[in-house]
Amino acid sequence: MKTSASLVYELGAAMLVAVAAGLVGAFALLKRMSLASDVLSHLALPGIGIALVFRLNPILGAASTLLVGTLLVWGLEKKTGIATEAVIGVVFAASLALGALITPVEELEQALFGQLQPMTLTGFMAASAAAIAITTMLLRRKDRLTLALFSHGLASTTGVNVNRVNLEFLLLFSFTILVSLKFLGALLAGALLMIPAATGQRMAAGMNSFLKYSVATSVASVVAGLLLASRLPHLPTAGPVIVLAAAAIFILASLFAPRHT
Repeated sequence: MKTSASLVYELGAAMLVAVAAGLVGAFALLKRMSLASDVLSHLALPGIGIALVFRLNPILGAASTLLVGTLLVWGLEKKTGIATEAVIGVVFAASLALGALITPVEELEQALFGQLQPMTLTGFMAASAAAIAITTMLLRRKDRLTLALFSHGLASTTGVNVNRVNLEFLLLFSFTILVSLKFLGALLAGALLMIPAATGQRMAAGMNSFLKYSVATSVASVVAGLLLASRLPHLPTAGPVIVLAAAAIFILASLFAPRHT
């Protein structure tokens, strides 16, 4: 049973993580990284499994395989066409299968869907600091990232190293997935980046409103999911509830929000 303090810590950290996820997800959607987000989030699972087998910190295991996945996707991003998409699809399936084989059965559900264990003050501070760092770094790189996204040629002529910007963004993307694992697990972490971004794109009239709607949807989904899960003790994890909340907001936005042109 969670104490009121642990619930406050979890909500506070989750809201900050959701802000980072909303911003990162918006740029990831514009970069057409929907499939890559699943690849990277699933690559955390083998690392978690290996760490659990050797009784290490699962976050360290997830971080190591996410770093490898980031470099892999960055290399693939330099190429285009069906071959790249096929390789990404293979990595997606193989990482999930490998993680399922390695991860101990009793730990598999938590690794896949996150967990509802009480959050301590130390955990709150670590997750909050990570989320704030991600948000700050992305906002500082917003203009360069936008320029590289919409015009590689113009970005290059103005001195922007497009390859470096892409790598920096992928590292932020992976870091966001890493801090989301506590709440969503390896299977659903990518959903918090992509569903709110899709909702924001549906509702927005411009870039700034796109980012705001994406962040608002992400925060609302996390808060609604965690509060609902905390009141339903039979639920082992909050991850599926958070994703369902995000999907519900997307459906409502698709049905009722005015379409901007």
